[in-house]
Amino acid sequence: MDHGSERDTPPGRGAGDTAAGRIPLAVVVVDRDGLVSHWSSGAGRLFGVGRQDAVGHPAVDLLPVSGALADDPQGDAIDAYGPYEAYDGLGPDLEASLGGRTAYPAAGRARQFPHKDGPSRDGAADGRRIDVLWWAYPLVGPGPFRLLVLAADAARLREERGYDTETAEHISPGFARHTELPASDELARRLPEILPNMGPGLSGRIVSQILELGYPVLEFSQFDRVPVTPYWGVPRRPGRSRAEAVVPQQRTAPVIPAGAERDLEYAAVRERLEFLNEVSSGIGTSLDLGETIREVTSAAVPRFADFAGTHLRSAVLAGEGFPDGPPDASTVMHRVWVEHNDEPGRWDDTVPVGETFAFPEHTPFYKCMVTGEPVLIPEVTEELSDRISGEFEKRDLRPLIGGRSLLIVPLKARNVVLGFMVLMRRPDRAAFDDMDRTTGAELAARAGLVLDNARMYTYQENVADTLQDSMLPQVTPRMAGCDVATRYLPGARLGRIGGDWFDTIKLPGSRTALVVGDVMGHGLNSAAMMGQLRTAVQTMATMETPPAQLLRNLDDLARRLGENYLATCLYAVYDPIRGELHLANAGHIPPVLVRAENGRSELLDLPTGAPIGVGGVPFEASVVRVAPGDRLVLCTDGLVEVRGSDIGEGLAALCESAAHPAASMDDACDTIIRALNTHGGRKDDVALLMARLNGIPGDHVAEWHLDADPREVARARDLVRDLLLDWELPQAVETARLLVSEVVTNAVRHGGGGRVGLRVVRTDALLFEVTDDEPELPSMLAAGPYDEAGRGLRVVSRLARE
Repeated sequence: MDHGSERDTPPGRGAGDTAAGRIPLAVVVVDRDGLVSHWSSGAGRLFGVGRQDAVGHPAVDLLPVSGALADDPQGDAIDAYGPYEAYDGLGPDLEASLGGRTAYPAAGRARQFPHKDGPSRDGAADGRRIDVLWWAYPLVGPGPFRLLVLAADAARLREERGYDTETAEHISPGFARHTELPASDELARRLPEILPNMGPGLSGRIVSQILELGYPVLEFSQFDRVPVTPYWGVPRRPGRSRAEAVVPQQRTAPVIPAGAERDLEYAAVRERLEFLNEVSSGIGTSLDLGETIREVTSAAVPRFADFAGTHLRSAVLAGEGFPDGPPDASTVMHRVWVEHNDEPGRWDDTVPVGETFAFPEHTPFYKCMVTGEPVLIPEVTEELSDRISGEFEKRDLRPLIGGRSLLIVPLKARNVVLGFMVLMRRPDRAAFDDMDRTTGAELAARAGLVLDNARMYTYQENVADTLQDSMLPQVTPRMAGCDVATRYLPGARLGRIGGDWFDTIKLPGSRTALVVGDVMGHGLNSAAMMGQLRTAVQTMATMETPPAQLLRNLDDLARRLGENYLATCLYAVYDPIRGELHLANAGHIPPVLVRAENGRSELLDLPTGAPIGVGGVPFEASVVRVAPGDRLVLCTDGLVEVRGSDIGEGLAALCESAAHPAASMDDACDTIIRALNTHGGRKDDVALLMARLNGIPGDHVAEWHLDADPREVARARDLVRDLLLDWELPQAVETARLLVSEVVTNAVRHGGGGRVGLRVVRTDALLFEVTDDEPELPSMLAAGPYDEAGRGLRVVSRLARE
């Protein structure tokens, strides 16, 4: 620490020694409501109030608001009441600063008695008065913070300087421009160390204001002015701090009183335990892996280190499960986050966040990675800096690591290395020692546990998402006579797996089945049940099971699978040729139909029915006439139901948003989601299916009835040829005639002797349908080389798209 001026030294142990301005500081940040937002451990020791009892309480109840010695904003200290006055109850300066009534910095002294009605004050339990030196800085700019208060114990400082009473030496707080102080840059760099639990951006803004308003200094009996140098922890032994090595020779080293060494060591341990406790309470607030990594990295800077970089194995970051075995030379590491209090951008090019690579052997990073033990290098010498930098291609690390103190600690979980943290201190700061190695290892152990929890959650979430995605159908946006758009939103509950599903199924006759269902409950059991019911619906739908009968069969299946199989389901079949919807409902919320003619929407009044799995309740089918351009909206209750609100309000909002004009089906779905997903109370997953019922024009459909006579096969070929030529599709004639000939021949020979139906539908493809009286579908045979029949369906399978 450098002193501010060379003046005569009064009697005692040295008014200008290096310990004069190097004192433990209490740091308090007050918000715009006058409440404490940040309370350092030093504040807890000085005022006897713990952080939990201080944060959120009025600052006027905790700080010495009376007896302040006002200070001139230009930096000249004003002793308003004389150096030997008892100034209890005098001067409103700090109270004025706390109340936001001053826009300039103030400094002074106050004696404070412990408040009997305030929070518990361990440090002042003996009832002694606290002689406080304080500095108050008004804060401007964005954010809720209004005032920064620094405070120190004047009695302790006077005792360490060898004076028994205030009459022997008077100490006053004041201000000085940091540009007038020797080593002002060093002081500016060290000032962020005192700011509790603040990131570099916020602390940097506060420090810049402090330096502009005036650096805190101490005046000793008007003989000397010394800048206050904050430090972390307790005074170290003489010669252990590299920052103290630059002190001018005329300054004597601080003298540790006899018997105080044990107290200093105890205080150092206590300070580190407090640091670890603060870190433990500040990290792990989220199960998001990226957020957890940022919390862990930022916790070390600036209080414990000036640089912190976190590296994780790529397999951990990708959520691929627990890594197998220890890392080796081929293990790929990912630099996830970097935090430092150097000038912005200094590290960006050399150690960019997001870089993935394998660390070279013969480096301390590799040693920590493969041994799983901390690596401590008190000072990176020029030789070591050259050797480390030489292991990395196309980058020069020497300007960044040279002269710094380096500590690398492994991030482990269940005795497996997940990654490591690189911690460094600048040369102007005390080097890492064995106690710091232990502190860093404990920090990494706690961080490793939190990271492993976040990793497991990310892995389980990835598994859940994969399972959920695999169970949701890949819906074709264009079906015969209708366009379809869907949305699925996972629930906000842990696990994100739900039982909601939707489906579209292509049926004979150019029809489309539209399905929405909701299995009651959440989690893997509901998802598994959803998969079983969805498969059953698909199977029965392709067998042309009528809607009401399909739900009855599904209800029987659910009761056979288990007692707890309960679900709601809405099943609709759209016939684009007839312009009809056939619907059946099993306890599901009704669908919304938007009429193209007038743009109005309506909830379809359907027989509700009982949920699937209840049993013993009949299901009824309804038929609704629709016109080309009408839209049908089906969804699950997670979209319209919010706890504490009537579901009728959600259904009304669904009708209103569904009727909103949209440029496309996707835009229409997004409009509904935005309109009904603005509240914060949604916990359930959401399935939304919208179908625009375009219909098929009558001139795109041709239908004939044929006799069960082999001579009708030739007639069928001629009818198809003439139709395709009328439709100006000559390129499809030959293939179509061959396909129709094979299928009609099959119907004539094996269709039961009744009439044969032939229908051709033109949509985005040509659909040929042949019907007969035989309920069983034809099956493909394995014809031998000498068989005269059995190859027709093989020909059809090769030539047709489906």
